[in-house]
Amino acid sequence: PAEGSEKSKERVTPPVPTLPPGASAQQQRFFRMVQAMSAGRSGYLRRSGPALEKDTLLGLVLRIGLPMENPAVSSSFQNAASRTMKDVKQGIEGMRRQLRIYQDKCNELVRALVTAGADARGQVMNWIIDALLVNIGADAMRPDRSKVSNAQTLLNLAVVLLKLCEPFISDEKKSALINPGFASFAEGHGGVFITTGDNAVPRLAENPVMPSEPYKPKNSFIPQCFFFTARALHLSVVSGSSYHMGILRQVNNTAWQLRQRNENAQSDPNFNHILSMQYANEVSLLAPEMIADTLRFLNLTARFLVRIDDSQLALMPEHFVDDICDLTTFISRVEPKTMQGLDLGNIFKMVVKLLSPKYAHTVRNYNLRAKLGDVLYEVYLPPNVDGSSSVPRSVSCDPLTGGQPYLLSDASAQETLAPSLLLLYGEVEHTGYYEKMSHRAHIAALLKYLWESTEHRNAFRRITQNKESFIKFANGIMNETNSLIASVMEKLPEIRRVQVQMANPQQWAALPEEQRETITSRHEENERDVERALPLCNKTLQMLGYLNTDDDIRNLFLLEEMCSRLVNMLLHVLTKLVGSKGLELKVDNPENYNFRPKEMLRDLCAIFASFSSAHEFQVECAKSGYYNTDLMTKSVKTCRKLNLLTGESMELFESLAEKVKTASKHVGDDDALVADAPDEFLDPLMCTFMKDPVLLPTSGTVIDRSTIMQHLLNDPVDPFNRKPLTVDMIIPATELKEKMENWLEEKRSAMSTQGV
Repeated sequence: PAEGSEKSKERVTPPVPTLPPGASAQQQRFFRMVQAMSAGRSGYLRRSGPALEKDTLLGLVLRIGLPMENPAVSSSFQNAASRTMKDVKQGIEGMRRQLRIYQDKCNELVRALVTAGADARGQVMNWIIDALLVNIGADAMRPDRSKVSNAQTLLNLAVVLLKLCEPFISDEKKSALINPGFASFAEGHGGVFITTGDNAVPRLAENPVMPSEPYKPKNSFIPQCFFFTARALHLSVVSGSSYHMGILRQVNNTAWQLRQRNENAQSDPNFNHILSMQYANEVSLLAPEMIADTLRFLNLTARFLVRIDDSQLALMPEHFVDDICDLTTFISRVEPKTMQGLDLGNIFKMVVKLLSPKYAHTVRNYNLRAKLGDVLYEVYLPPNVDGSSSVPRSVSCDPLTGGQPYLLSDASAQETLAPSLLLLYGEVEHTGYYEKMSHRAHIAALLKYLWESTEHRNAFRRITQNKESFIKFANGIMNETNSLIASVMEKLPEIRRVQVQMANPQQWAALPEEQRETITSRHEENERDVERALPLCNKTLQMLGYLNTDDDIRNLFLLEEMCSRLVNMLLHVLTKLVGSKGLELKVDNPENYNFRPKEMLRDLCAIFASFSSAHEFQVECAKSGYYNTDLMTKSVKTCRKLNLLTGESMELFESLAEKVKTASKHVGDDDALVADAPDEFLDPLMCTFMKDPVLLPTSGTVIDRSTIMQHLLNDPVDPFNRKPLTVDMIIPATELKEKMENWLEEKRSAMSTQGV
C-alpha cells in the first residue's frame, strides 16, 4: 500500500504454523526450520519490510537465500572450532554454488522485467523505491525485524542491482550519463534521498544549495540504477560488514578469555556457536563474485564523485563516500584476495581529492575524513611497508605508470597529499580518545612513506611556508607523545605484576573470585590502552626524527614558542626510558604490545643528536627542569653499550652534555643580569624576563610573545579572562620593549664598569 494510506498502517499478525498430521521426518525437520525462522516476529505493518517479502512477487523471490540465522546454514558448521579450514571452506563453497545459481535466476527475472517495456520497467523501479523506503532502518546497529526485511532479501536486491549496472560500470561513455541531479530530484527517487524529516539522508556539505535548473537527464534509467544500487549497498552489504566485524571481535574476545582461563576453545559450546555464526554469515556476505562486483561499483562511484563539479559534489549523499571507505577497508582486512586484478585507481583519486585542504569544508565530518586516511593506509600503502598487509600489490599500484604505487605516481597526490595528511593529523583529535590513536598511527606511517620518496619532497618543503599550520601540527605531536609515554610507562609495570600473579596458579586460585574478576578486568583495560598507545608513540618519535633531518623544518622547531616544548618533551621521554629503568622493564610477549624500548631510545637519541649543534636547543636544555647531567651521562653510556647510534650521530649526541654545561653558564649570567628587573618587565605567567612583550587586547595584559603563543596552541582564549583570542589579535608592546632594552643596556654598562 502507498505510504501514509490507512491500509499501510494495518498490522498483520501471522498465524502460528501447526504441524500437519502424518508428516514425515523430513517434513518435520523442514517445519521446525520454518518455525525457527519466524520466531520472534510479533506482527508487522502492511507497509514494511516483512510485508514486502510476503505480499509482493519480487519480495517472495528475493527473500530466498542462505542467511546465517537459517538453522540449515549454521548447523552445517557445528563443532566449527575442531574442523579444519579446508573442511570449512569446502562447506562454504558448496553453499555459495547453490546461492549463485539462485541469484543468477533472480538476475534473469529482473532483467527480463526491465527489458519487457516501459510499463514493466516502471513497476520494477517503483517496487525498488518502496523496498528502499520501507527498509530505511536496516542500517541501524540493531534493526527492528518487525519493520525491515531480512538481511538476505536486501543482499539479493543489491546483487540484482549490481548486475543491472554492469553495462555502464566499465564503459566511461555510458557512465558519463549518470546525472548527479537525480539525488535532488524527488519525483525520480521517490523520497529515497529525501533531505528533510526523520528519514533525511545527510549530504556531504552542510546546508548545500539545491540546484535551480530542472532535472533533464539524457538517459533516465542509468541514473536510477546507479543511485538505487548505491543505496541498496548501504542498507545491505555495508550494514552486513559492520555486523560481521562485530562477530569477528566476539570470536577473538571469546578465544582470548578462554586462553586466559586455560580452557579449550574447541570444546567450548559458546565459542563453537559464535564461530559457526561467523562462517554462516560469510557464505552470503563474502561471496567472491558479489565482492568483486561491489568493488567495481565503488570504483565507479569514486570516478563519478571525482568528475562532477563542486556544487554537485556538495549535494551527494554522505554515505556514498562513507560506504566506499567502510567497504574497501573491510574487504582489505577480511577478504583481500578478492581484490586481486581489480582497478581501484578512482577510489585513490577520490580520497586524495576529498582530503585536500580545498575540500576540508565540503567533507566536514571528522570521522569520515579520518576514514579517508585509513583507506590510504589499509589499501594503498604498498604491502610490507608498515606491517603485514595482505592486500595484493596490484591494488596499490597504477598500471599506467609501469606499476608504480599510486601514492608516488599520482600528480594530485604529489601536490596535496603531504599537507593534507598533516592537516588530518590534527583533525582526528575530534574522533575520540582511542580512535584517534589508530588514525594517527596510520597517518604517521603514510607520512614516513611519502617523506622517503623524492616525488613528495617539494610538497614537504612547501609545508614550512605555512608556519602557523605546521606549528599546530608539531605541537600536537609533542602533546600526544608526552601523554602517551606517561600512560604507557605507568601501565606496563601493572601489566607485568598481573602477568606474574596469574602465572602462579596456586596464588591466583587463592584469591576470591570477585577480586580475580576485578584484577582481570583492569588488566585487560591496561593491555588495550598500551596496545593502542605504543604504535603511535613509536611512530611519532620516528616522525620527529626524520622531519628534523630537513633544515627548514628543524628551524621551525627551534622557534621560541616551540623549542622549550620540544626540549621538555624529549627530556620527559628520556627520563621515563632511562631515568626510571624503562629499558629494564619486562613483560610477557612484548611484541604483542609493540613495546620496543631500545628502538624508542635509539630514535630519541637521534633527535637529540640532530639538534645538539643548535644554540637555542642547548639553552633550553640548560633551562629545563627535566635536564640533569647524570641522566644525560647515563643515556650516552646506554647508547654506546647497546650500539644504538654510530659515527657522527653518536659524536653529536655525546657532545650535547658539554654544550649544555656551557649554555648553563650563560643562562646563569643572564639570570643575574635581570635579577632585580622591575615587575612590569616580567612575564605575568612565567615570572621570567620578557624578550618580546605583547599586549592582549581582550584583557589589557602584557605578556611575553613566546608564552602566549604556546598557550594559544592548546587553548585559543585569553588566559586571564577566558575570552576568545587568536594570534593575529596580539599587539606588540613596542614602547615597553624599548624601555626594557634601554634598562638592559644600562645594566650591562654598569656591570662592565664594575668589571663583572
